[in-house]
Amino acid sequence: MLRQPCSLTSRIRGARYQPGMQYEKITTAGALCTRQGGDRAQVAIMCEVRQGSRAWTMTRLEDMSQTGFRLAWLPKYSQHQPMRIRIPGLQLLTAHIRWHDGKAAGCSFEEPLHVAVFDHIVRQAAAR
Repeated sequence: MLRQPCSLTSRIRGARYQPGMQYEKITTAGALCTRQGGDRAQVAIMCEVRQGSRAWTMTRLEDMSQTGFRLAWLPKYSQHQPMRIRIPGLQLLTAHIRWHDGKAAGCSFEEPLHVAVFDHIVRQAAAR
């Protein structure tokens, strides 16, 4: 399992930063975008998400912690509405979009994952 500390500042100023690209900051200081949610794991999990009454959409979940995750950005999704997420083998979870940069979105779980659930997801992702 690959774990690494990171922050929104390093994400924006890091290798993925592209001059001239507009980044939309959705939350204020202290939100998930500070990435203080503990250990993070690089995972690649296909999951389903939906917001409101929209249809379920498949997307790729990456860079996960007990408090949140990053996934491929879904342009029609809004930061003003909760999102439901189905991760294979788990109960339905609720999350909120905290930031997006046009390619990815950072989300926080409504309730942090139990450490055993987080470890289970990481182990399952590594086994694939």
